[in-house]
Amino acid sequence: MSNLSSFNDAANVVVVGATGGIGSALVEALLGDPRVASVNALSRNAPTIVHDRLHACAVDFADEASIAAAAEACAQRGPIDLVVVATGILHREPDVQPEKRIADVSAAAMSEVLRINTVIPALLAKHFLPRLRRDGKSVFAAISARVGSIGDNRLGGWVSYRASKAALNMVARTFAIEQARSHPASLVVTLHPGTTDTALSKPFQRNVPDGKLFTPPFVAERLLGVLDGLSPEDSGGFFAWDGSRIEY
Repeated sequence: MSNLSSFNDAANVVVVGATGGIGSALVEALLGDPRVASVNALSRNAPTIVHDRLHACAVDFADEASIAAAAEACAQRGPIDLVVVATGILHREPDVQPEKRIADVSAAAMSEVLRINTVIPALLAKHFLPRLRRDGKSVFAAISARVGSIGDNRLGGWVSYRASKAALNMVARTFAIEQARSHPASLVVTLHPGTTDTALSKPFQRNVPDGKLFTPPFVAERLLGVLDGLSPEDSGGFFAWDGSRIEY
C-alpha cells in the first residue's frame, strides 16, 4: 500500500497505463491506501481488477478527444490530486528496437517512440493539468528514464528512447512553469523508476547488476513515497526512485 500523507484526504488519483507492469502495481498500491477515495485506471484495454474504489476507463491514446473525455470523467469525482503516467515504449516487434549505432536510425521508428513517450504524455498533461486540485498539493508525474539525462549520457546508443525521454523531461519542466501560475501548490515532475522487471526491460535484463532489477510493487511504493515527499519547490524536477534528483 501507499501512504500519501502530504495529499488531500479522500484523494482522487489517476494512473495512466494501468495494465502495464508499473501501472498495475501503482493501482494496487493506491487501492491499499485508505486515504485514496478513487483510483481512475486508464489504459487501452480496461483493467480486469474489480474494486469499489476503482474506476476503469479504456482510452484511445492516439485520439486526443478520447484523452479529453477521460480527463473530464476523472474530474467528475472531484479535483484530481495525483496523475501518474506510466505508459512508454522501448521496443516492439518487428518495427521498434533501441538503436545500437547511428546506421540503425529509422524515421518511422523514431517518430513512433517520440509519439508514445513524449507527445502522448504532453497531451495528457494538456487535459489533466487544469483539473488538478487548487486548494492543496497536487501532482502530475510521468515515468521517464535516467538514459534520458543529457548530462548523464556517456555510452551513446538508444537514440530514439533517449531523445524521447529527454524531450519528456523538457515538457514537464516547461509545463511546471506555467502550471505554477494558476496552481501554486501543484507539481509537474518526471520519475526514473530504475530497471524494473517488466516487459519493457525484459530483453535487456541480462547485464543488470545483482540487486538492481526491481519488482513492480517495490518500484510503485518507492515512487509514491518520492511523490509524497516533494513540495511545490520541486516542480519541474526529474527524480529517481530513491528520491535523488537527476540532472537533465
